[in-house]
Amino acid sequence: MGKMPSFSRRVWPALVLLLFPSTVSADESSVLDGWHDVWLFRFLVNMLGYSTIIIPGYLLISYFKRTNYIERGSGICYPVIKACVFGNEANIGLLDDVSVSSRNEGDSGSSVRQAVKLIFCAAGLQVSYLTWGVLQERVMTRSYGATTPKYEGERFKDSQFLVFMNRILALTVSGLWCILFKQPRHGAPMYKYSFASLSNILSSWCQYEALKFISFPTQVLAKASKVIPVMLMGKIVSRKSYEYWEYFTAVLISVGVSMFLLSSTTSRHPSTVTTFSGIIILVGYIVFDSFTSNWQDNLFKYKMSAVQMMFGVNLFSCLFTVGSLLEQGAFFDSLAFMTRHSEFAFHAVLLSVCSACGQLFIFYTINQFGAAVFTIIMTLRQAIAILLSCFLYGHAVTLMGGFGVGIVFLALFLRVYARSRMKSGRRPAQPLAQKV
Repeated sequence: MGKMPSFSRRVWPALVLLLFPSTVSADESSVLDGWHDVWLFRFLVNMLGYSTIIIPGYLLISYFKRTNYIERGSGICYPVIKACVFGNEANIGLLDDVSVSSRNEGDSGSSVRQAVKLIFCAAGLQVSYLTWGVLQERVMTRSYGATTPKYEGERFKDSQFLVFMNRILALTVSGLWCILFKQPRHGAPMYKYSFASLSNILSSWCQYEALKFISFPTQVLAKASKVIPVMLMGKIVSRKSYEYWEYFTAVLISVGVSMFLLSSTTSRHPSTVTTFSGIIILVGYIVFDSFTSNWQDNLFKYKMSAVQMMFGVNLFSCLFTVGSLLEQGAFFDSLAFMTRHSEFAFHAVLLSVCSACGQLFIFYTINQFGAAVFTIIMTLRQAIAILLSCFLYGHAVTLMGGFGVGIVFLALFLRVYARSRMKSGRRPAQPLAQKV
């Protein structure tokens, strides 16, 4: 018999260990350790874990629809199956314009009270997301447990566990909010949240994973430029049309980001190097995040609040991530890392708290002051985040790169200004449940 091809010799041990971990020797186990350092392999393993939940779910939903279960079903499981598969189709329609009425009530108050509210919202958003950004970079780019110069400690590598931590706390917060405050009667079939949930998980995973290859300022600029694929995805998914100034500012943003990326130089610190893998992962983040926002926008045709959207998306996110983590054995490995390094446990919990609180501040700010004020606050937050990261972690920005950053934020403020000047009778868009 001929020799086994070199590609097969490399892939076979990894596949055997993945399917039959107890039958593999220690030498072959080291092969998988090498594969786990490849981000594409980790991505595919995560997708395999999600598919073990998605495929059975798809088959069940198809069965219930094909057999017309909503007409003939009965019993204790009927309400659950109806809510998950069919929903309340009669509840489709635009949500009552609560945000506008609330905002009008707020406008009738004193200017001092409104100023205090605005300061509260701005401070809450800035503290939540600036802390979140600093912690995100700390967790993904620095070691834990370094006691001596010879022992560099160990890095936390599982981005999916951080996504799970964020989502489980956001699920708890949104669930309590729905219980404590009156919400519209829910009408959407629950399974429809799974599409936005899966894309949101993948975008969040890409966001964490990208920091292993690129600098945090590069990631922030890429997030600022996601308006371009959002517009493209809006044309494809939602059949939207856009104004000329939206295309103009999108071009300005792409020019600014390109200037920053081209000016990136290799320095002594590895986190400042923009690699090809980092660019690919960033593209994945932008594509998945663009799909998430457009799918959520379509879901708002059902009568629901933004917090209900937050709950539904996070519910499926927890289901997908915990299932995948348990199947890989990574859940208990991550918990063991937390027990070894109490500093990491504190950072992971605080990261999740900032994410959940930030989402609530998003809803409150848009409810009180509208989307334009919220966008200005978040744009300022992105600029401050870049400066803070450069100060804390020593990222170098060239003159050309700084000019590119300036162009990006100029374009973002132009978008806010142009949108506020438009005389339109359209109702304000619902705030999306996932922003980070």
